[in-house]
Amino acid sequence: MWAQIENLGVIQNKRKSLWNTYYSGLKAIDSLHFNLPIVPNYATNNAHMFYIICKDMNYRMALIEQLKSNGYHAVFHYLSLHSSDFYKDKHDGRALFNSDNFSDCLVRLPMFYELDVEGIQNIIASIKNIN
Repeated sequence: MWAQIENLGVIQNKRKSLWNTYYSGLKAIDSLHFNLPIVPNYATNNAHMFYIICKDMNYRMALIEQLKSNGYHAVFHYLSLHSSDFYKDKHDGRALFNSDNFSDCLVRLPMFYELDVEGIQNIIASIKNIN
């Protein structure tokens, strides 16, 4: 961990570069199937992950499978608290549409230090090829 702290500037710059590569590459795709992250003007981006919000669970699963078939591991990231085993019996039963939507549609794309721009371009190309 100390080595990461000592190299925090280098690591953060690379993560931001990778994040920006994802964003610009995916923004160039005229997609009806997913939305990109939004970073408001008043906020900063620490680039700790890159996610997209798919239009539905079927597309998310197709995306995950497509990337897997090309050697990349993407994961769905979010389980609604009210759906979890821990909280299910504490939830009052209200419909929580936004929570369920993110649970069903958010996918994290690969983001790790060893990943390079070529890898991200391959991931973007895989996403373009989803039918």
